[in-house]
Amino acid sequence: VQNKLREEWLDLMADDIVIEDPIGISPLDPKGKGHQGKEAVAKFWDRNIGPNSIHIETKTSYTGGGEVAHILQLTTTFPAGHKAQVEGIFTYAVNDAGKIVAIRGYWEMSETRLMGA
Repeated sequence: VQNKLREEWLDLMADDIVIEDPIGISPLDPKGKGHQGKEAVAKFWDRNIGPNSIHIETKTSYTGGGEVAHILQLTTTFPAGHKAQVEGIFTYAVNDAGKIVAIRGYWEMSETRLMGA
């Protein structure tokens, strides 16, 4: 994500990937059902990741089985130079082939800090 490597990022995903970032209804997911499948995830990239610059700071991580939970701080810089920053818990689950099947972001839009250019 930070290096803007779309195809490499998509290659990490299983065909049945589901991304909920953030979990629930939001402007990024109006139905609150997540972005399901590689085609939907590619569109999520094109709308929300690709046009922006995203810096990810890992505060701490915990693993268990085929899953990991990270406490992350994300700083997104939009094309006009404005920034948004949020901290949350982000979980990733992989299948037996090592492909990501679920990414879930535990954070609220209301907790996003907006910063000027």
